[in-house]
Amino acid sequence: MRTEHAPAAYSHELKHDPDHLRASFRAASTMPFWLDHPDRPAPRPRLTEHPTTDLVIVGGGYCGLWTAIIAKERDPSRDVILLEANTIGSAASGRNGGFVEASLTHGEENGALHFPKEQQLLERLGNENFAAFAATLDTYDIDAEYEAEPTLTVATEPHHVPELRSSSEAAGGVYLDKPELDSYGASPLYRAGLLTKRGNALVNPAKLVWGLAATAERLGVKIYEHSIARSLTRTAGKVTVHTPSGSVTARSAALATNGFPSLLRRLRLFTVPIYDYVLMTEPLSAAQLEAIGWVGRHGITDSSREFHYYRKTSDNRILFGGYDAIYHRGRKIRAEQDQRIETFERLADHFFSTFPQLHQTRFTHKWGGMIDMSTQLVAFHGSTRDHRIAYSAGYTGLGVCATRFGAETMLDFLEHKDTERTRLTMSRRLPIPIPPEPIATPLIQAMRRAVAKSDANGGNDGLLLKTAGLFGVGFDS
Repeated sequence: MRTEHAPAAYSHELKHDPDHLRASFRAASTMPFWLDHPDRPAPRPRLTEHPTTDLVIVGGGYCGLWTAIIAKERDPSRDVILLEANTIGSAASGRNGGFVEASLTHGEENGALHFPKEQQLLERLGNENFAAFAATLDTYDIDAEYEAEPTLTVATEPHHVPELRSSSEAAGGVYLDKPELDSYGASPLYRAGLLTKRGNALVNPAKLVWGLAATAERLGVKIYEHSIARSLTRTAGKVTVHTPSGSVTARSAALATNGFPSLLRRLRLFTVPIYDYVLMTEPLSAAQLEAIGWVGRHGITDSSREFHYYRKTSDNRILFGGYDAIYHRGRKIRAEQDQRIETFERLADHFFSTFPQLHQTRFTHKWGGMIDMSTQLVAFHGSTRDHRIAYSAGYTGLGVCATRFGAETMLDFLEHKDTERTRLTMSRRLPIPIPPEPIATPLIQAMRRAVAKSDANGGNDGLLLKTAGLFGVGFDS
């Protein structure tokens, strides 16, 4: 017998007047809200010489900066140079949602799929890394607006409710029925919720990346901006990274380039650039927050495969992002792709559906950008055979805290250390590659349609997703 499903809470079809949606973000700045700040640091110099060093790091986001800091902590005498193609925090590290999670596996279910024998170990290592993350901010007095706040996961479809209820004990969270849920978020779309306190926090992403960079420099790290790494060569036990106006020769190199093409060409098919988009509201009044029941500081996400994430800023704006995960044909990374009107319309539509009490709210910022997706939805780490070059990539939007773990792992490899980190499957086995064009585009679009169909069909995966799962391939927004 065929089962009829009620219309989904969220869909790709707009439920509100398109003119109203476009008007809500028409005047919005295209600069990420976090970077639109008077404390943005002055530009650093470009590399114009040919220095030698102990360690060269390619990439000035979270992963590269954590690598620089920890390298100096392990050996203060070690000479470290970091190269950034643009400016510190100009990519994913300066424009993400600021959710800090202890998980290294994008959730327990995904961890069980890819690393079934290592779940307890990964949970412990993730918790240790989460604690070390917070401790570092205290040690170096980094003002990242760190808030040890829980995350509320909400059910917006009937099939989400039993899933949340059954996972509440394993997640160490508190299950909330609709009446209890209204005091954490009063939305007509919410059916139930799971409040998870352990292993969750919030930060201001830009303040975090700027604070990490300033800390690295105080420890003696030299940072060069606008110094894109074009190539890498190896001679006589040394590694040389070449930029348009200079080069760095080092004993070892750490590649922390996120979804940008790796200097190790053999790694280029193991990530794909997926674009994520965000809206930021104007500051909300206490009365407006009371109206939507969101008086706490917790972050919120929903349970769909195409999910949203949202949180409040220090001045009570709401950041609302996610759902769409856009792949632009050819694996190209272009600045113009950071803006996508269709997705901003959809996000505004979903925001007003979630909180109709805020239907007159305007958005002050709209932005997007690339994240590096791997087929296992989890980062992978490793090194070349001679341990001269280490790499960490594929964070799939989970990098705010997990990049610190990737940094530790890269340094373990470069220092020839046999550790729990280097013995993990994610450090010994690469994910299934994503094929090149012309196969990539139709394959990724087919996966996106299958995910949307699964959400609309009570969470029941079709043949494509089931087959992909057998091969360890996943896809989320």
